[in-house]
Amino acid sequence: MATVKDWRALFSRVKAALMHRGCTSDDADDLAQEAYLKLMCYELKHTVMKPDAFLMRTALNLAIDAYRVQRNRGELVLLEEMTLDELVRADPVPTTEATVLAKERLARLAESLMDVGVKTRRIYLAHRLDGMTYPEIAQHHGMSVSAVEKHMAKATMAVMQWMEGW
Repeated sequence: MATVKDWRALFSRVKAALMHRGCTSDDADDLAQEAYLKLMCYELKHTVMKPDAFLMRTALNLAIDAYRVQRNRGELVLLEEMTLDELVRADPVPTTEATVLAKERLARLAESLMDVGVKTRRIYLAHRLDGMTYPEIAQHHGMSVSAVEKHMAKATMAVMQWMEGW
């Protein structure tokens, strides 16, 4: 069992890694704590051989997820590069090129998901579009979380292979 001193050092490393990737000090604290809670919950049912690696990977994944949510909602603005007048005049509507590219990506994504089974496609879309968690999906489909993870991995691989080189 790790000592408090060991955990403090680990949290310090996790926080430093998060801040190195652009998180604020407060956000890094929050993400490290959330990762720790995920570790504790996971350890209730599973054995974690390397809790320090689990904590670091989980915190980094949470940071990536938080960044994607902010980016997709348009919350990320580089204030250093824009004056207040530019910020007020900034047009939030995507360009025609961006719209066409997005439609092409969606069409390509839809094509890639045609190669997987109906259940796998529904599970993938429930997670990616509806924002359902794996446990919620598992309960909805009457399966284990492990089965949901396998369906997600299968769909993700299909999407990655289909999108490769595009």
